[in-house]
Amino acid sequence: MRISYRCVAEDVKKIEDKDLFDPKSVYVSLTSHAETFGVEPVRVKIVTIDPFGHCVLEAFPEHFEKGYDIRPTIAAHMDMQEIHEAVRVGRLKPDGKILKDTNQLVITKAAIDPVWYLPGIAKRFHTTESNLRQQIFQETNGMYPELVTRNDLKIFLPPIGGLTIYIFGDLAAITDPTKQLAVRVHDECNGSDVFGSDICTCRPYLTHAIEVCVETAQQGGYVVVGRAGVIVYFRKEGRALGEVTKYLVYNLRKRQEGGDSAAEYFNCTQAVAGIQDVRFQALMPDALHWLGITRIDKFVSMSDMKYDAIVNSGIE
Repeated sequence: MRISYRCVAEDVKKIEDKDLFDPKSVYVSLTSHAETFGVEPVRVKIVTIDPFGHCVLEAFPEHFEKGYDIRPTIAAHMDMQEIHEAVRVGRLKPDGKILKDTNQLVITKAAIDPVWYLPGIAKRFHTTESNLRQQIFQETNGMYPELVTRNDLKIFLPPIGGLTIYIFGDLAAITDPTKQLAVRVHDECNGSDVFGSDICTCRPYLTHAIEVCVETAQQGGYVVVGRAGVIVYFRKEGRALGEVTKYLVYNLRKRQEGGDSAAEYFNCTQAVAGIQDVRFQALMPDALHWLGITRIDKFVSMSDMKYDAIVNSGIE
């Protein structure tokens, strides 16, 4: 979607050549990552993101010298009313490092765009690269002809949402299996997460997980022992079927015989979309492997699909 908007901007001359990404610009150098992420040995396991997407200036200097246009694909404080309430009732206590006296949370954040390595995607789903290319080509109405004409191009930038990682506590604890780590993998629910819709409980799950992450990180004294919490927020609205389909399902839920029932959500989705879920959690652990996670002590989730995907990928 962002590429489409950028194309329009270039067409109407809102972007000039002088405005394009210049790796030698002092401004670009100041945008480099604030913390060091990524673990070299696990990059072979990753097929949905670019392991070097956060450090393109350091990773590809010779390409920049040749004039290649390489953009980063991986790029605060958090203030939430539920955290204020948790402090008020005594579930959380400010420590000045992770949870400030103002009840704001100190976090490290990474935003990541999807970058698919097609041979790896095909292998993960036990299909062939040729079949995968053909299916994407057909389902996108032929928008990407190189999928079937350029088999030498192994990378595909899918027109789907990315993910954001929020880290609480000591970053070094994430890769140390002897340190306590709490994790939630959360799939976007705009209605609940942002606007407080009561038709689902997605935001309460998310805020509870954030609270668990803070508690876990605080137990280590931040610097002395080192513990951490991680929230991975995927843009997979409506089980990755999209918000339009999601609201069609909601309409069916409310009008079905017997009235609305959360227990019928899967069946209603099947009736509307022909499938219950397309999030394909087998791809999800890539973000955890990129962080270097090998062990999770507290996995805050009710999803057996997420749990199984993580364990099957080799994370304890």
